[in-house]
Amino acid sequence: MSLPRLTAGAAPADATLLVEGAYPYVRGGVSAWVHQLIRGVPELRFAVVFIGGQRTDYERMQYVLPDNVVHFEEHFLMESWRSLAPRPRRGNAHAYTVNDRLHQCFRSGYFDEVQAVFGEIAGLLGRDGGLTRLDFLFSGQAWNQITDSYRRYCTDPSFVDYFWTVRTMHAPLFDLADVARRMPATRTLHAVSTGYAGFLGALACHLHGTPLLLTEHGIYTKERRIDLAQAEWIKDSVDPMASTLEPDVSYMRQMWIRFFEGLGHVTYRSALAITALYEGNRRQQLADGAPAARTRVIPNGIDVDRYRALRARRGADIPPVLGLIGRVVPIKDIETFIRSMRSICTRLPQAQGWIVGPTEEDEGYFRGCRTLVGNLGLAERVKFLGFRKLEDVLPQLGLVVLTSISEAQPLVVLEGFAAGVPAVTTDVGCCAELISGVDEQDRALGEAGAVVPIASPMAFAHAALELLQSPPRWQQAQRAAIARVETYYRQSLMFDRYRELYRLAMGSTATPQPQATAGAGDGG
Repeated sequence: MSLPRLTAGAAPADATLLVEGAYPYVRGGVSAWVHQLIRGVPELRFAVVFIGGQRTDYERMQYVLPDNVVHFEEHFLMESWRSLAPRPRRGNAHAYTVNDRLHQCFRSGYFDEVQAVFGEIAGLLGRDGGLTRLDFLFSGQAWNQITDSYRRYCTDPSFVDYFWTVRTMHAPLFDLADVARRMPATRTLHAVSTGYAGFLGALACHLHGTPLLLTEHGIYTKERRIDLAQAEWIKDSVDPMASTLEPDVSYMRQMWIRFFEGLGHVTYRSALAITALYEGNRRQQLADGAPAARTRVIPNGIDVDRYRALRARRGADIPPVLGLIGRVVPIKDIETFIRSMRSICTRLPQAQGWIVGPTEEDEGYFRGCRTLVGNLGLAERVKFLGFRKLEDVLPQLGLVVLTSISEAQPLVVLEGFAAGVPAVTTDVGCCAELISGVDEQDRALGEAGAVVPIASPMAFAHAALELLQSPPRWQQAQRAAIARVETYYRQSLMFDRYRELYRLAMGSTATPQPQATAGAGDGG
C-alpha cells in the first residue's frame, strides 16, 4: 500500500496529528475520534505521525487514511538503541548540567523554570555537540549522573535495576528528538495525548516555533499510573526502612510514574491550547500542572444522522442482549462484566452478553477472560465477537454496557444513544453526565440508563436487570438518550470548535511563555 508523503518544496500540512499507540493501527475511541476529525474537517490538509513501541505490535492498519491526509509516517521507539555497540566517550558536561537542572525543576514541584530549561534541552537533545544517544548510553558524564542520582535519591537496593530502568525510560527520547528535527512542514502540531506524543510535540514546537495544540481524551498520566501500579514487568524491591512519599510503592514504580508526569508537565507548558472532553478532566489537567488560561472543554460529537436510521431496524421488544463494545484489556475490566452476566442469566435466562472488540492487544488477559466464562458456565451466554461494524451490532442490543475502571467520554455510549440504546456504565469519566445530564436543563431530559460503582458485578447486574425487565423504564431511558445526544453531542458542534482552535493556532507563531504552577514529578 502506498502511503502519502510530503515531498521537499510541497505546501505544508495545515495540522500534524501526533498519535501514540492508536490511529491508524488500533481501533477504539481515540482512533475513531482521530478518523472522525480528519474526515469532518475536509478543507484542512493533515499529516499523521504515529508512535509505537515495536513494529510487530502494529502490523496492519485498521483505518484507510482519508484523502486529506497528505503525509503519514511511523516510528517505533523500542527498536533502535538496544543493538548499539558500546563506544566509550566523554560527553558534554554542559548538556548534563542542563539536564540535571530540568530534573531538579521536576523534583522541586515548582515549574516556573521548566519552559526555559526545556527550551535549552530541546536544542541539545540528539544533536552532535549536545546530548546524543551515544553520549547517554556510553559516556562518562552519563555514568556519573546516573550513579550520583542513585546514591542521592534511590531507595531500592539494586543499582542494576535502577541503571537499566533509567536507560529504558529515557532512550526513546532520542528517537523523538530525531523525529522532531525531521518533522514534515506543518502550520500546526496537534498531540492527541501527553506522554511520548506530547513530548514529541513539545520538542518540535521549540525547535521549529510551530504552535502546539493538545487534546486529551483520558488523562494520560492517570492511565499510566493505573497501568504501572499493575505492571508485572517492574521489579518491586521495597526497603521497609526507607522513607518515601508512597512507602507501599517501590522506587522503580514511582520513578516511572514521575517520568510520565514530567512528560506531561513539559507538554502542558509548551501547548498553546489544551482541550479536555469534559470539565472533570479539565480539573484533573489543572491539578497536574496545566496553565488554567490555556485549558478548555470540547466534548466529543456523534454523526447522529448516521445512527438515527438504525432505530428503525429495532424490533418492538427489548432485546435481552448486553453489548460491551471495546478492547479486551484490563482497563476495560471485562471480568466484571462476565461476573455480572452470571447473576443476570440466573434471573433472565435468555440474556446474552456480547463482547465486541479486538482481543489481540493483551492475549494473556483475553485468555483469562475466556477461562472465566467457562468456569462460570457461561459459554452459551457470553460471546467474544471480535471487531464488528456498529451498524450490525447496535440494533440487536438492549443495553450498551461499560465496566471500565478509567474512561473519559466514551464514544460508544454516545453512539448507542444515537441508535436508541440506553446504557449501564461504571462511574468513570463523564459517564454520569452522559447518563444523567450536565446541568439543570440537561438533567430535565431524564436518566438515559444507570451508573454503578467500579468493579461491582452485583450492582451492575441489578441495574441492568431493572432496565431490561421494565419496558416503561427502558423506554424512558431510550427517549432521554436520544434527546441528550441530539441536543448536546452532535459532531457538527465538535468540528466547528476544532476549526476555531486550528484558526487560533495558525494565527499564532509564539512559543508559550512559562507560568509558575505547583506540581511534582521527575524522571529519575
